Amino acid sequence: VQLVESGGGLVQPGGSLRLSCAASGFTFSSVAMSWYRQPPGKERELVAVIGSTGSITQYPDSMKGRFTISRDNAKNTVYLQMNSLKSEDTGVYYCNLKRFGLNYWGKGTLVTVSS
Repeated sequence: VQLVESGGGLVQPGGSLRLSCAASGFTFSSVAMSWYRQPPGKERELVAVIGSTGSITQYPDSMKGRFTISRDNAKNTVYLQMNSLKSEDTGVYYCNLKRFGLNYWGKGTLVTVSS
């Protein structure tokens, strides 16, 4: 299993970013995928989950409204569109696969929201 995140960077408050996670080593179209984030000095937290076909998405209440998860099964890629970014969205964003009781993580991509 390999998960490679990209798309992070420095953005001003109110701006947008789209993160990508390229997946390989498993049957991508058969599994749900998730995005997590870890703010500086804090625990890793769930951002969004998407079902295998992309028709079902779930967000914690705190993430609803500004984040949108999507996937392209033809490209083995899951995306996270982030809008109206705030300073508290700063952190490392990770792609996650849960499979056979194991968690697989990418190395993450850093998002910094600052003026």
